[in-house]
Amino acid sequence: MKKSSFIHFVSEMKICTTLCMLAMVLVMMNSKFITIMAVTESHIPTTLDGPFKPVTRRFDPSLRRGSDDLPMTNPRLRKNVTSNFPEQIALAISSPTSMWVSWVTGDAQIGLNVTPVDPASIGSEVWYGKESGKYTSVGKGDSVVYSQLYPFKGLWNYTSGIIHHVKLEDLEPGTRYYYKCGDSSIPAMSQERSFETFPIPSPNNYPSRIGVIGDLGLTRNSTSTIDHLIYNDPSMILMIGDLTYANQYLTTGGKGASCYSCAFPDAPIRETYQPRWDGWGRFMEPLTSEVPMMVIEGNHEIEPQAGGITFKSYLTRFAVPAEESGSKSNFYYSFDAGGIHFIMLGAYVDYNSTGAQFAWLKRDLQSIDRSVTPWLVAAWHPPWYNSYASHYQEFECMRLEMEELLYQYRVDIVFNGHVHAYERMNRVYNYTLDPCGPIYITVGDSGNIEKVDVDHADDPGKCPSPGDNIPEFGGVCKSNFSTGPAKGNFCWNKQPEWSAFRESSFGHGILEVVNSTYALWTWHRNQDNYKENAVGDQIYIVRQPELCMKDLKPRDSQQSLPFSSSPKSSHAPGHHFKDVSSIISQFLGVLFIYGLYL
Repeated sequence: MKKSSFIHFVSEMKICTTLCMLAMVLVMMNSKFITIMAVTESHIPTTLDGPFKPVTRRFDPSLRRGSDDLPMTNPRLRKNVTSNFPEQIALAISSPTSMWVSWVTGDAQIGLNVTPVDPASIGSEVWYGKESGKYTSVGKGDSVVYSQLYPFKGLWNYTSGIIHHVKLEDLEPGTRYYYKCGDSSIPAMSQERSFETFPIPSPNNYPSRIGVIGDLGLTRNSTSTIDHLIYNDPSMILMIGDLTYANQYLTTGGKGASCYSCAFPDAPIRETYQPRWDGWGRFMEPLTSEVPMMVIEGNHEIEPQAGGITFKSYLTRFAVPAEESGSKSNFYYSFDAGGIHFIMLGAYVDYNSTGAQFAWLKRDLQSIDRSVTPWLVAAWHPPWYNSYASHYQEFECMRLEMEELLYQYRVDIVFNGHVHAYERMNRVYNYTLDPCGPIYITVGDSGNIEKVDVDHADDPGKCPSPGDNIPEFGGVCKSNFSTGPAKGNFCWNKQPEWSAFRESSFGHGILEVVNSTYALWTWHRNQDNYKENAVGDQIYIVRQPELCMKDLKPRDSQQSLPFSSSPKSSHAPGHHFKDVSSIISQFLGVLFIYGLYL
């Protein structure tokens, strides 16, 4: 054999050997983890590894439990446009092919005597198109003002600026649109913003990252949360109630209190300082003008006023797809985002099984095609499963009314707030570990003025009495446990078996759905803002339709975690799968073509 031929033969053998070895690496990838991960990534558990032994990470005493609210003079809260120009711009999903755009114009008024402005005095227009600076369509909508009035001497009243809501319809899924909003006749149009519509509902299409926050407020901790969330680049936000904490103030403003009843024991009504809502809208605008935010009400949105009116600011300021989802109330609704169906429930309106919300929920669940939207995610403000002393068993009545229905239709994940700490549960149903129960996650830790919760109901001397934690709506259904290790007791004497992990820290969550079976959940702590690849908690949530949905629609089948479809975030372990897979695939392709050429 000639030397050149021998060298050529050896080269071919090396290529074939390399090709075979790389192919073996790809074959070794199983449904849960990836062999190469042992070298390049740390292990990320899955719910298939559970139920997990309960873990508690105690509050770090080197940190502060809370911080004061930002003043209204803060650059992120004060008004930075002239009277008729849009501000507080926010997006919300209407449907896969439509988007709500909301904003505020004009000046709010506050004082003993206020006069509402005419909402028709400023037009509601959105110019939009697929190219920057080229607006091929114009959407028009409605405008409204609201007032917060108090029938008590010395309390200040408030009337809002003009709040505009425009629905953009017939949008193309998975498309970026550029838009301006305002009134072109003045002219007073906003600067250009953009948003991207979600892909059409399908088991193969999902939003890239879903940010989950609750109990946010307007403190310095809130600032850290939102800055960290923006850094993690969400494509949508779930806001799980308790937005502004405007009701931690008197109507005259001043300094907000971490404990309202302690600071203002003689207040004739739970007062609010409504300009905090305007400050919150400005604070959130850099994010919400580009990324849709889906909200649900919390107890801090109740805000009672004259005539027994409640929730006026919340109901007026936010557009939600209530009508689009067959709901007759903005307190509860549903929507699709790619292959995920979201259900947003109201805990501060009638949730009884004989009521309108329950009837709507049942219809909505019956209408879901899990072969199109395999993932079913629910959210409401107060948690049913909670091992902290704060709000312990507070909404047991709601659980007793609704839990069986949600379990019957195999809800995958439930997000709650209300408790100012983080807690992730094992799969649970009726306080019993159940492989088909939802994963409940509490994220009421986004930074509000009331401080982080640190006491657990199972800590010595910390078990609340049944007379504590009375809900602001609904009945009281607290009772001792009838089964399990805590049978006969109101509290466990150790962390409950259904509580997988809990920590008293401020932060936010990111949900990244990989396919119809796997989703990566990551909780980011505020103290880790500047630490690369640091996470507070992380797990793959794995659906098991073949086990848990045998009696439901048969078309929903289980998938494995594909190497090439792993999450995209660069801020958590395990997120380089897609890049590594792409490199290997491209390298294999080059070798294959080179082999053919040879």
